[in-house]
Amino acid sequence: MDLDEARVRVLDAAGELFAARGIQAVGMDAIRAGSGVSLKRLYQCFPAKGDLVEAWLRRRDAWWRQSLADYVGTRSDPVLAVFDWLRRWFGEEDFRGCAFLNAWGELGESVPGVARVVREHKDLVRAYLRSVAGSDDLGDQIFTLVEGATVIAGVTGDPEAAGRAQAAARTLLRTSSSGG
Repeated sequence: MDLDEARVRVLDAAGELFAARGIQAVGMDAIRAGSGVSLKRLYQCFPAKGDLVEAWLRRRDAWWRQSLADYVGTRSDPVLAVFDWLRRWFGEEDFRGCAFLNAWGELGESVPGVARVVREHKDLVRAYLRSVAGSDDLGDQIFTLVEGATVIAGVTGDPEAAGRAQAAARTLLRTSSSGG
């Protein structure tokens, strides 16, 4: 097995395990067993667990933002479409909340590289929502609704957190278009 194939297998296994059990609860041996990659090869791919978590989060970021942009890009009302996409994501069988918020909650600043990746993701999502909303202020408000809905759905398992946030977004859109 070459290094690239090993990386993919390790990232796949780590992602499933981290989502199901949390980052700190999963040891490298469990990832080795889940991936079928030898421990030596695993450490060739990722010299430390923090490196693996960073790579997993970066891959998750690419998937998350691309999936959202692809969905929103095909809709006539992009701001409200963000919440339609969230509802679909929240309703997925393996939804366990936001990987970035979960990583931050477990690790905080204790793993600086992971903290940096979490902040980068949130900054990129905020920038995207600002572009979709057409203004920084409205985009920041939409970002707050997205984050709040994600936390609520992650904790309660209720995909309709997206619908409630979408209703609030409609109010924001009406207010911003009326100049109020």
